[in-house]
Amino acid sequence: MSELPVVSVEHIARFEGQDITIKGWIRNRRSSGKLSFLMLRDGTGDLQAILSKAEVGEDQFALSGQLTQESSVVLTGKPRKDVRAPGGFELDVSKIQVIQIAEPFPIQPKEHGTGFLMEYRHLWLRSRRQHAILRVRHEIIRTCRNFFDDRGFTLIDTPIFTPNACEGTTTLFQTQYFDQVAYLAQSGQLYGEAAAAAFGKIYCFGPTFRAEKSKTRRHLMEFWMVEPEMAYADLPDVMQLAEELVSTVIQRVVDTRRPELEILERDIPKLEAMARPFPRITYEDALMRLQQKGIAIQFGDDFGADDETSLAQEFDRPVIVHRYPAAAKAFYMAKDPERPDLALCMDMLAPEGYGEIIGGGQRIHDLDELLKQIQAHDLPEEAFKWYVDLRRYGTVPHAGFGMGIERVVAWICGLDHVRETIPFPRMLYTLYP
Repeated sequence: MSELPVVSVEHIARFEGQDITIKGWIRNRRSSGKLSFLMLRDGTGDLQAILSKAEVGEDQFALSGQLTQESSVVLTGKPRKDVRAPGGFELDVSKIQVIQIAEPFPIQPKEHGTGFLMEYRHLWLRSRRQHAILRVRHEIIRTCRNFFDDRGFTLIDTPIFTPNACEGTTTLFQTQYFDQVAYLAQSGQLYGEAAAAAFGKIYCFGPTFRAEKSKTRRHLMEFWMVEPEMAYADLPDVMQLAEELVSTVIQRVVDTRRPELEILERDIPKLEAMARPFPRITYEDALMRLQQKGIAIQFGDDFGADDETSLAQEFDRPVIVHRYPAAAKAFYMAKDPERPDLALCMDMLAPEGYGEIIGGGQRIHDLDELLKQIQAHDLPEEAFKWYVDLRRYGTVPHAGFGMGIERVVAWICGLDHVRETIPFPRMLYTLYP
């Protein structure tokens, strides 16, 4: 006799009426006379399993009564369609095998403070809400990779240890690299520029680190970014690419993760309405809009979180703000030849108060201009020697951007804080677990 197929909950509809095996953990249990109802989770979904004393016998039925929350089990039975059940199916159990009866679970079905839940983050991941968020995160990451792969971009893995800053020296995590000082990467961009000169179109995707002593709902010390970089590209090219990427991500999540969005009680029609084209406004236009609202902000000021929220409230989809003052941007940002006081840069602001999700623009490709900017920002020229070389040998206009995964997850899921968007968040006072 051949072994029964081991089936995941998400694929159970394919095996209606067949004998199968499912492996998972007990979310909760209740009994009613001669029936025992087990809510099982297996990492792909939830399934109600029903044990009848008449079907499984006294011993097996009594065993089911000993199961605690998070006990691990292997169930054998037949899936049966039931529109009232989660996922539309239930499992009529013919056999139960207990792997372990779990100790009392710290997280009970009641209100817990955030501090407590963060202390038990390794267990909190098992809840329906956290599971739904991280499934959406997975879909966003997969969509980003497919988006760039399908457009001929080459994935380049950039280093986490770097000898120099990318976004500024005030938010660096310093570490000792044998007998040298090194820093945790703030971005893969500079290395991405080198790779773009070799491959034409590349993207890097990995963790980045900012030692920014911020406790806002938008900040993490460690977060993930996807960063495309393109040779022979300019500011309009990256604005177009960013718009296509975000539009594709939204559509894909709505199409494939609707059950998770429903668990999160997300306003799905609002997401569906965020179609291209996205509005594009200049920094000066944005500044005027904010000043008309009575916000005290002047030319040259960068936008804070409240400014971004106020601005984005005027739109029902992401808005691209471009050409910020050059003095407020990084040393490598190209200047507008018609307005040298402005940088050829852009930010994409998400609606509903989620702020900047993408930042990027056109890079300086002129050797003399780059050297001048390195000196003006008082950066160590020796550390950037390799970066300057890119302008000595085959320099071309090039551009790119970075998209923060956690902020996109927070926005699409409708979350109040980015701490739920990553399995193990690193915040100002959070390093455990």
